[in-house]
Amino acid sequence: MPQWLCHQLEKAFRKQDIRQIRLLNDCWFFYRTKITDSKESVHISRQ
Repeated sequence: MPQWLCHQLEKAFRKQDIRQIRLLNDCWFFYRTKITDSKESVHISRQ
């Protein structure tokens, strides 16, 4: 997880900002999906 995202999540949890936590959670899943998709496409193209 990127460091900036960790800091933002910590800040949102400290403030108990549910909307921000949900937004950052969505960002993390989007980011993770993109990274996974790009790794799979590189792996497939090498075969």
